Amino acid sequence: MKATTRWTVAVLAVLAALTAALVMQTRHVVVPPGQTSAPVARTHRDADTPEALAEPRRRADLPPCPAGGRGPGPERLRGIVVECAADGSPVDVAPALADRVVVLNLWAYWCGPCARELPALEAYQRRVGDAVKVVTVHQDENETAALVRMAELGVRLPVLQDGRRSIAAALGVPNVMPATVVLRANGSVAAVLPEPFTSADGIAAAVESALR
Repeated sequence: MKATTRWTVAVLAVLAALTAALVMQTRHVVVPPGQTSAPVARTHRDADTPEALAEPRRRADLPPCPAGGRGPGPERLRGIVVECAADGSPVDVAPALADRVVVLNLWAYWCGPCARELPALEAYQRRVGDAVKVVTVHQDENETAALVRMAELGVRLPVLQDGRRSIAAALGVPNVMPATVVLRANGSVAAVLPEPFTSADGIAAAVESALR
């Protein structure tokens, strides 16, 4: 075999290996309908100005995002700052989730199972009261669409706008939606649940099992 032929074969083999590796890395990526690849990560769209978001925020009428606790919060979330969808204020995530049991739900406006799960999460929050804090994380840059979806569903839960998916990356959550992370009051991860829930009973059972 000529040297040039051997070189060509070697290059093709390397390219094939790289392609296979890329497929393995991205096969679990969830992308919106009509897109062939994951979008470039941004916190939110340029179109989502405070003026453009004012009416969707009014209609969604979301509760404030959690304020800081006494401690530094989950170590893996320290240094991550996102936006509170209710009013656009910055949220330093780790201290905001400190000193409490948190059910952190990761979703996107275009995700069908997410839309079915959010009302169940709200029902679960009403059931447990102050014992557990349910916080949702919208993982798409289209903040307007997130607010519209919450208004359509009539769900009033805190929403962190995280188009970069920085929270999921820090917690090692698989790139699927919906996914739920249960955080203990000391900030450690009790469970990562990459599955949809359809009832408050199902959520309660999963959280109780994680915290045992």
